[in-house]
Amino acid sequence: MIIEARFNGPLGSGNGGWSAGVFAAAHGGQGPVEVTLRRPPPLDTPLALVDGEVRDPAGEVVALLRPAEEFGGSPVPPVDLSTARAASAAYPGLVNHPFPGCYVCGPDRADGLRIFPGRLPDGRTAAPVRIPRQVGVATLWAALDCPGGWVVIGAGRTYVLGRITARIEALPRPGDECVVTGAAFAVEGRKAQVGTSLYAPDGALLGRARATWIAV
Repeated sequence: MIIEARFNGPLGSGNGGWSAGVFAAAHGGQGPVEVTLRRPPPLDTPLALVDGEVRDPAGEVVALLRPAEEFGGSPVPPVDLSTARAASAAYPGLVNHPFPGCYVCGPDRADGLRIFPGRLPDGRTAAPVRIPRQVGVATLWAALDCPGGWVVIGAGRTYVLGRITARIEALPRPGDECVVTGAAFAVEGRKAQVGTSLYAPDGALLGRARATWIAV
């Protein structure tokens, strides 16, 4: 496995959702997989998955993987595309972003996914998602990542992904304009428990994730 440099999150390391999706795809198996990031995923570096551990060439553990329990509760509810677009227009990351070069949500990345999650009146986030020409499992994990973080990220309050579990129901078609929503379930100390859901243009659920974000 290699996380290519263009799939970065914070400068010099892989986007958490994309990296976790690559690791989960390599893990295989049935049902959702829980991915815990032990350190920032290195870029352009051969990584090996052995017995549920992703290791770099020096043997350092990058991530831990294990089968996850089935999701409980309901997905984060959807919104229509016009509502998602209106929320995205007020995306706070356009003004103040801790990682503006992020492949998923960075405004400086013309070649990224450009998912800009803005706040809804009820505190959730929402954004349109234009599906790229090449779409795979890691694309959906990435799309389900940052919209959860932006539920809690604020001015002077930076969070990074610590753990994520995703369940993919179906892959969208390239060029589709989908909608992603995010919500916080609990915030305690430096940890925030969030959920995200991705919906197809016809409203069908494409995937959902739950994650732990950690304040830095």
